[in-house]
Order: sequence, then structure tokens, then C-alpha cells
Amino acid sequence: MANTLPVLTIAELHPLLPELVLAASAFALLLFDLFFDPRQRGLTQWLALVVLLAVGAMAAMGVGGHGVVMHGMFVRDGLADLAKGAICLASAATLVYGFAYLKERGSYKGEVPVLILFATLGMMLLASSNNLVMVYIGLEMLALCSYALVALERDRPLATEAGMKYFVLGALASGMLLYG
Repeated sequence: MANTLPVLTIAELHPLLPELVLAASAFALLLFDLFFDPRQRGLTQWLALVVLLAVGAMAAMGVGGHGVVMHGMFVRDGLADLAKGAICLASAATLVYGFAYLKERGSYKGEVPVLILFATLGMMLLASSNNLVMVYIGLEMLALCSYALVALERDRPLATEAGMKYFVLGALASGMLLYG
């Protein structure tokens, strides 16, 4: 008789609740940003800030409970919750300071908060990883968002060049991590 993996149920995903809320909110903000008027791009910024503070509070309060899920790939404990709270606060500070920086240069786009939310999700997955596959997924999620943020200003040759260089170096590092 062949060994089969146990089926993952919804009840076992409770420790993943902050990450699931962050992912769902990032996708929702990405869709909402399509319908906002370009003068209302600040609304995406503030909604992303609210999401980050709510997810940070969820992680700090232990909403969803602690445990090991996804066949030992994801661990949620007190230290992971502390790291996730710090990650969410740092990302919120990045949103606040980055908004003013990009606004004064006239290069703010609605994708910035969404990319920061997805990068935060990658960092949160890294904080709870208990397996090298989960480390790789979290690291790549963080890195791909960073590439896009670096090359956000497509009209500037320096930004495009920096994004391409970052992407090539990241692909090389990713290949070395995967293949040794």
C-alpha cells in the first residue's frame, strides 16, 4: 500500500491567518487600484497602511494560534510573531516615508503599496519557514517585488538599468541557492 500525505484541511490553516489576510488584501488592493482615479492614488496608500497595521496586530496578538502546518514547512510561534510584528511596522514606516518621497518627485504609482505588501508577505513567510522550500518561496517573493520596485520608473534609463542588473544578479543567486 502506497504512503499518501494527509489532506490539508481549512482548520489546519489557522496559524497562516495573518499571511492569508495579507495576501487577500494585497490582491484586493491591486484590483481596487484599477478603478481609482489617478488623483485618488493616496487611498491605496492608506488602505495598505491599515492592512499592514491590522496584520501586524493579528500577528502580535497571536490570532489564529500557534503550530506547525503544511507538513512541517511553516511554524508559527512567539518568535515568529515578534518578527512579523516588526516586519509589518517596518513596512508601514516604508509606506509612510516612501509616499512623501515619491510624491515630491512626481513618480508615485498605485503599484507601490501593493508591491510592498507582497514583499512583506515574503518576509513573513521567511520568518515562519521551517523548510528550505519555504525559505526559497519567501525569498523569491521578496526579491521579485524588490526588482519591480527598483525598476518602477520605466522612463528613467538608470532605473531600468538598475532593475535589469538586480534581476540578473538575483537570478544567478536564485540558481545557486537551488542547485548548490
